[in-house]
Amino acid sequence: MTETLKQAPEADGIVTTPASGRGRAAWRFTLHYAEMVIAMLVGMIFFGPLWKVLYEPLGWSGLFERPDVAAMTMATDMTVAMSIWMRHRGHGWAPVAEMGAAMYAPFLVLLVPYWMGAMSGDDLMMGGHVLMLPAMAVAMLARRSEYTGHHHAHGHAHGHDGGCHGDGTPERGTADRVLGVLKRRWPTWLALVVTIGTVYDPSAPPAVFLVLLQSLYLIIGLLRKTLNRPGILAVQLGGLAGYAALAVAATMADERTALYLIAAGWLLHAVWDVVHHRLGKVVPRGYAEYCAIFDAGIGLTILFLVV
Repeated sequence: MTETLKQAPEADGIVTTPASGRGRAAWRFTLHYAEMVIAMLVGMIFFGPLWKVLYEPLGWSGLFERPDVAAMTMATDMTVAMSIWMRHRGHGWAPVAEMGAAMYAPFLVLLVPYWMGAMSGDDLMMGGHVLMLPAMAVAMLARRSEYTGHHHAHGHAHGHDGGCHGDGTPERGTADRVLGVLKRRWPTWLALVVTIGTVYDPSAPPAVFLVLLQSLYLIIGLLRKTLNRPGILAVQLGGLAGYAALAVAATMADERTALYLIAAGWLLHAVWDVVHHRLGKVVPRGYAEYCAIFDAGIGLTILFLVV
């Protein structure tokens, strides 16, 4: 009997064996897993400060600082970020819900021994995060074909929840439109999250930071080779000289006047950022958008210290 060696058909002269196919599938599975772990971390960093904004004005700090409540809010942060990422990658709502369950289930299980006094708050948080990792893997293994495919392989099947246009192209559903806005304006959301904590803990950066703000434009322009255009370098150097003078004036002024000068510097630089975002000639637009929101936020919080 002749033994036949099975192999996938050739494509462009490359023979794909079952072994190499399994290797690629394992790599895609691992990549999906790593992406979602990163999404979890991003959710904790980005959404965590938002809870503080909600509960501090209501006087609920003691409630949200409880380990059991903190565990569930953290699971929510990770679930929201992961859900956004999975929808962006084209996954349907069923796997999104399953992965969300993997976020909550470990904490829900450990809450029982915590409430019985058999586990400390630190052990609850640590145990929930440790058990979450295998729970994610189990959820992914239950849909192995989905997580071993290409990142956008499921977009046509699950990526939209609307109908079709007259030409047959799918309409974008509400969820996809929301994700589109989040994706396009990510520098704004990032800046808001980074600066939101300063509303409740305002402080004034040293005056020398005004010089640093403008120096970053020069450094980025130098690296991107965008300072060679006519007039660009002169404008940037003029801005640097202006901010250096403002920083010196703030250093020599009394405390209240210095705060006004520093606040004015940050707010003026927010306008500078908006202009550069519109022109797009020196720094990337995403950087200018982030800086406009960040600089305005810092400038306003400094004013809060004065008024």
